[in-house]
Amino acid sequence: MIKPRYKVDLPREQAECEANYTRLRKLMPGSGDSWRLAVGENRAEREIRIHVEERARYTTTIKVAQVAGELPATDWLSLPRLTVRLYHDARMAEVLAWEGHRRIKPRYDYPNTAMYHSDEKFQFNRFLGEWLSLCLNQGRSTVTLSL
Repeated sequence: MIKPRYKVDLPREQAECEANYTRLRKLMPGSGDSWRLAVGENRAEREIRIHVEERARYTTTIKVAQVAGELPATDWLSLPRLTVRLYHDARMAEVLAWEGHRRIKPRYDYPNTAMYHSDEKFQFNRFLGEWLSLCLNQGRSTVTLSL
């Protein structure tokens, strides 16, 4: 039996990108260029950094990266780093690159030489959404405000 070819579910992908835009706007208040959030328990804390790479009239390109806190770094597992573009006119945020993987296609034939899943682009955007939800639910700013 032949598996049917994957078809992009555009409404589902757009909904994920719209939700990610809303999550990012909550995590990036004001007009700064850099935000830092701590997620986790005291000693096992992880830091999430959001940094603006480029601003244009209708778009903003950002880097979202996890940095090891006090936990030792591992050689076999790299921490997530995403390049994300926010489209302000459409109110959507889309993952452009993931740790060197660029120009992610909406659909891949499977199997393929890079071993991407058929819906790899959607999975990147869904991962971003889950990651941002964790930051919203458990994250706290590492910047101390002075009054």
